[in-house]
Amino acid sequence: MSATVQQWLGMTREQLDDLYRRAEPGRIPNGDTRGTPIVAGSAFARAFATFARLFAWQGKVFDLFAEDGSAGVLVNKVTPLGLSFVVAKVYRAPSWMDGKDTIVIDYSRTSFFFRAVRDEIREIEPGVYLGKVWLGKTRVLDFALECQP
Repeated sequence: MSATVQQWLGMTREQLDDLYRRAEPGRIPNGDTRGTPIVAGSAFARAFATFARLFAWQGKVFDLFAEDGSAGVLVNKVTPLGLSFVVAKVYRAPSWMDGKDTIVIDYSRTSFFFRAVRDEIREIEPGVYLGKVWLGKTRVLDFALECQP
């Protein structure tokens, strides 16, 4: 886990929201990313992130199909084995948080069980993304994605 993501684990939800609002979307990731769930403002944020990464969610694998890198699909890496599961479409659209351009991870047409979930990400520094998870129109979690070499 990068120093940047370590720092995010100690931030409040308001601080993470401010960081997200100030960021540009950046480029859509391509290939493997390492994920870290962030329970903002919790004394157990680091322990939760470690536990979740070991046993539940390890990140996402992006596959861009648009020649200009503006759209694609992804699969989530889940279980201790990092199995690929839960497909989503990836594209740019306005953020539900602030209406500005963001990278959307949309499960509404690709997953029966997760169709009410929408993720949004913005690139905070090269290869490091801050994400927001929405369930319906309610934001439920933050997360980090780090591109893998």
